[in-house]
Amino acid sequence: AMAAVIGKCLLDSGAADRLVRSTVKALGEKRAPLGFVGSSFMLGIPVFFDTVLYLMIPLAKAMATRTGRHYALFVMSIIAGGTMAHSLVPPTPGPLLVASKLNVEIGHMMLCGLVVGLSAALAGYAYARWANLRWPIPLRDSPDAPVNALQEMARKPDAELPPLWLSWLPVLLPVVLIGGDSILRAVLRDSAEQAAWQQWLVGAFGFFGDKNLALILAAGVALLLLVRQQGGNLKAASGAVQSALASGGVIILITSAGGAFGGVLQQTGIGPRIEELAGLVKLGALPLAFLVTAVVRTAQGSATVAMITAVGILEGFGDPAQLGFHPVYLAAAIGCGSKPFPWMNDSGFWIVSRMSGFTEGETIRTFSFMLTLMGVVGLLVTMLLAKLLPLV
Repeated sequence: AMAAVIGKCLLDSGAADRLVRSTVKALGEKRAPLGFVGSSFMLGIPVFFDTVLYLMIPLAKAMATRTGRHYALFVMSIIAGGTMAHSLVPPTPGPLLVASKLNVEIGHMMLCGLVVGLSAALAGYAYARWANLRWPIPLRDSPDAPVNALQEMARKPDAELPPLWLSWLPVLLPVVLIGGDSILRAVLRDSAEQAAWQQWLVGAFGFFGDKNLALILAAGVALLLLVRQQGGNLKAASGAVQSALASGGVIILITSAGGAFGGVLQQTGIGPRIEELAGLVKLGALPLAFLVTAVVRTAQGSATVAMITAVGILEGFGDPAQLGFHPVYLAAAIGCGSKPFPWMNDSGFWIVSRMSGFTEGETIRTFSFMLTLMGVVGLLVTMLLAKLLPLV
């Protein structure tokens, strides 16, 4: 709900358009989608994938309004970066738990996740460019962002838009707070002796780095930015909150329904059943890890739950002497296996569909197929690294 408020305020205040204009000026229009890939990948390291979408989709809408084309490419570029970081780079919960279960150091997991994740994200970007040419999708009206309002904002001169640093603040504030908390927990809380300032720093980030509080603070900043741009008009802030929550409420309900569907499937005992079947499949450890995770992911919808289930099944494979390579590659294969095949039981599927304005069929052609491709490419890169750099 708070991320929806942030997105609406970014659009109404002109902050989203300011960020887009600075991106085009720095990278050029042709390289702007690649900038979206990199930005969403970095945002996806400390922040959940759905929050990355909420923060970045307004930029895609503003960019499509400015260019008049390539809306699907902008949305898919954001997805390509954010989703790979979510499953491969700690401190997001999935890769963090998998690394812990396989006794992989967080530093190793981060480095491997960055290499594999960026390689897969670039493959997703290539698919996005192809899909955008084959199935162009226009920017459509939505309750929180009518096309004519976006076009009116795009025609404003630079002097009427908020400054760049203030435009970035609602986006970066939750990233800094949540990411700082995760990093400090990993670095300082395990140390036996801490200075007073270290204890204070850990406590402060532990409080403000809570994901809900961090997003509430960012939403407050976004509302103040909107009021500033509207000359102190509080009615603009009230209208933005009402519109954002009305739009976000529908997404919350649909996401909850998709999550409930996945939860019901989890209760059927599909994990233990797949564990029984895994012992019958005579494959290499990396393709096996990918396959087991992908089956669980497709069956119940959640990428994180799929990774947790798979590492429980494959924990006994984590011995480097048995594998012939470092177990970080097994962790990466599990992360890549959490990508195929998102469909209606995945809450992320509905968030992408409703936030972007894509139909269910368009979401499958763009989101579902692209994630499946990225998962396969990530597995191939992982196998290549395990062959060339076994690290044992």
